Amino acid sequence: MAKDRVQPLKLEDPSTGGVETDWGPTSADPNEDYLDAHGLTIQSDISDDEDVFVGRDVDDSMIFADKVAGGPYTLTELLAGDETLHKKFRHLIHFIESGGPGDGFASGAFREITGGVFPTSIIWWESSAKLKKLLERTITWGTSPKVPTQDQFKIYDTDGVTVLATATDTISHSGPFETSRVRVFS
Repeated sequence: MAKDRVQPLKLEDPSTGGVETDWGPTSADPNEDYLDAHGLTIQSDISDDEDVFVGRDVDDSMIFADKVAGGPYTLTELLAGDETLHKKFRHLIHFIESGGPGDGFASGAFREITGGVFPTSIIWWESSAKLKKLLERTITWGTSPKVPTQDQFKIYDTDGVTVLATATDTISHSGPFETSRVRVFS
């Protein structure tokens, strides 16, 4: 869908950093002129807010923020793949690969398993008080042979209720041996 593209009006003068003098407001040249502002907010088709912005902090670092990822984060942090920043995002991969919460999460997490020898539910809670879920894993088992046919992971936000991401594996077998797995994220 085509969007309106606009050029802001400018007043240019060598005394304020320009290279020529404009006697009145003129359109900025997108191939020549820099805009001089503290920051930039970016809108969707329906927004009118400050949820997504680019700016500059007091240390002269470029900063970025949005409603989903949070922030502000500096360009240096984003380029470096800052490990602390990465952990703050509560990525599902932190749990799937390790089987539970790892470095970057509070100590004292509690794991609850139901289903006996063939577990059907494994829930990691923030603590043994079981007030906030960190991760919920649900396993569906086939009947003959008794093998997992679906393995689903849900990662929760810091409130312990809101699901941030879900990964569902559909597993195929030849007898007792896994032959393939399809993972869908939602």
